[in-house]
Amino acid sequence: MLKKMLSVRIWMPVVMLLIGFSAQSEVIYTQKSLYRDIAVVEKDGLRCLVFALVKGDSVQTCQYQDEHDQRLVYSYSQMVMGGLLLNPHPQRILVIGLGGASIPNVLTQLYPDAEMDIVELDPGVVKVARDYFHFQETPQTSVAVADGRVFVKRALLRKKKYDFIILDAFTGDYIPEHLMTREYLQEVQRLMTEDGVLVANTWSSSRLYAHESETYRQVFGPFFNFKIKQEQNYGNRIIIVGNGKQALPSRQVMQQRAKSLVKSLAPYNVLIDRYPALMSTKADWDRTARPLTDQYSPANLL
Repeated sequence: MLKKMLSVRIWMPVVMLLIGFSAQSEVIYTQKSLYRDIAVVEKDGLRCLVFALVKGDSVQTCQYQDEHDQRLVYSYSQMVMGGLLLNPHPQRILVIGLGGASIPNVLTQLYPDAEMDIVELDPGVVKVARDYFHFQETPQTSVAVADGRVFVKRALLRKKKYDFIILDAFTGDYIPEHLMTREYLQEVQRLMTEDGVLVANTWSSSRLYAHESETYRQVFGPFFNFKIKQEQNYGNRIIIVGNGKQALPSRQVMQQRAKSLVKSLAPYNVLIDRYPALMSTKADWDRTARPLTDQYSPANLL
């Protein structure tokens, strides 16, 4: 989820002043959940989910208030759909991190027959997604209120397999450190089918960049490092990997797949035909960086 940090701790008028909300903006819901303070704020035709943090507030996701406007607001959620260039027809989907449900909502519309498991730690977030962000379970969709790592371990015991996995869990500050380690990624890898795809939402400006990148490389081998240079992107990058057993598709193959996806993704403002040129396997980090492990994951220091 988007991590645009906002220097504010108090909900009502101060929130609206410090994040640039107009006088017509409105905080329509607040809740102190088990893990954080949650607010839903409306501004300029957008409805946004906000987490209050010690260092300031974090906008997690926004959605257009017009329920007929299907466009994804932020580039990171659009970029996640780049994973479809590796598997254009997923049938078993796992999403770790619900937030405002923008990505699960789109995937449900695109693939109504696909089975989808969604994992969210905070029951308060699940309630907000249902009540304020048009999230509805279908017979093909299930939501587990659980820690993402615990869910993966239990899924392995049940011999579950997924062909499209999205890692999008954020505390508001960053990804929980136990969901970044080599051991965790190896567990997730075991959930992937032969043609499985893993898409991870991370940050290009994080001091963890090299450590994260080297961790993914050691588990999966080469991966697509997907970044878009634009103001709205706020430093997000998307890591896209296969299961590590098969070569990544060529740019030509992805361009062909993109052509078949353009029409279906257009309503969501996903310019999929532009993505193959932006997805690179070049290592642009320090390859000597120490990978993150269960014994070495100093996210608080880095």
